[in-house]
Amino acid sequence: MNKVIASLIAGLFATAAFAQTSPAPAAAPQPAKVEAKVEAKAEAKVDAKIEAKDTKVEVKEATASK
Repeated sequence: MNKVIASLIAGLFATAAFAQTSPAPAAAPQPAKVEAKVEAKAEAKVDAKIEAKDTKVEVKEATASK
């Protein structure tokens, strides 16, 4: 009977200790990925605008030299 009571008490302590542990933060890396995607899109957009502007300048120069 003493062993049964001792094992029940030990089980209660183990359950209480397990219930108090905090889960690992899994949500933190996701915003970093989102920020990286947003930054990559912004850089691509700026590059596309610059390229389009350069193309317009080249077209204007080509038509002006004719």
